[in-house]
Amino acid sequence: MISLRYHIVSITAVFLALAVGVVLGSTAISGRLLSGLNEDNGALGREVSALQSERHGLDARLADADRFASTVGPLAVKGQLADRTVLLVTTADAAPDDRDAVTDLLRSAGATVTGELQLTESFTDPDKADQLLDLVARLQPAGTLLPTGGDPGTRAGGLLGSVLLLAQDDNQPQATPDEQAAALGGLSSAGFVKADQGLRPAQLAVVLTGGAVPGDSAADRAAVLARFATQLDRSGAGAVLAGGDGSADGTGAVGVVRADTAATSVLSTVDHADTAAGRVVVVLALREQLDGKAGRYGVAGNAEGPAPGASG
Repeated sequence: MISLRYHIVSITAVFLALAVGVVLGSTAISGRLLSGLNEDNGALGREVSALQSERHGLDARLADADRFASTVGPLAVKGQLADRTVLLVTTADAAPDDRDAVTDLLRSAGATVTGELQLTESFTDPDKADQLLDLVARLQPAGTLLPTGGDPGTRAGGLLGSVLLLAQDDNQPQATPDEQAAALGGLSSAGFVKADQGLRPAQLAVVLTGGAVPGDSAADRAAVLARFATQLDRSGAGAVLAGGDGSADGTGAVGVVRADTAATSVLSTVDHADTAAGRVVVVLALREQLDGKAGRYGVAGNAEGPAPGASG
């Protein structure tokens, strides 16, 4: 007769066998899985190593190209802007090295740089738009008309264009020295701009900025700068808006201009001014402005070509 003790021992043996089977089975599976993962990890490691080597090679080629452009740049632009005057406008995020290199190339092209005007972060701050609009209206020289656009970028571009750029038809100042001093003094005192001592009106303008600006207000800031540069162009003989990496996307001023057909018809843009080749293109695009032409130059997808006269 089968006793209760026998049943208990039998059931215990069955469960013990199942447990041993699960352990042994999982150990075998884990071994195969671990072996597969090790093989995948090795393959990924080799792929990463190959990509790193490729990247290092590309970086070296870019560095060589940049050195070459730095060497031949002054020769490429020589005489392009002979006897011309240029105003340099920079934003707070423009790299000093890029500013200095652009200035040197402008001089190599024969231009006289009449000074630098820096736009502070407050200039494009959406929270200070009303203050800027009110100040521009009060500083506008008598007898001049404000642009029809009611945004701060356009209005400020109209004011600064009238006091810092020469009239296109006769190369004469559009404002008196007192009116220029009042406009620059008022904007400087309010923290919107910083101007060089002895800044003089010029025929042409280069607006130099950085790349895409992070933050919730990036798009609004880019729009202010884009409209400012466009109006500045309309105030004189021509202008170029130049930015660095990321400036041509949706949060960069160059990208905002390129999305506006009316703006791109008058204002030239360069999206790689943080490279030696890009800075050469800035000067060539400024030369093209004197001929009444405008273009979108650089390496971004919305550029029409690498430089004036070169197809994309």
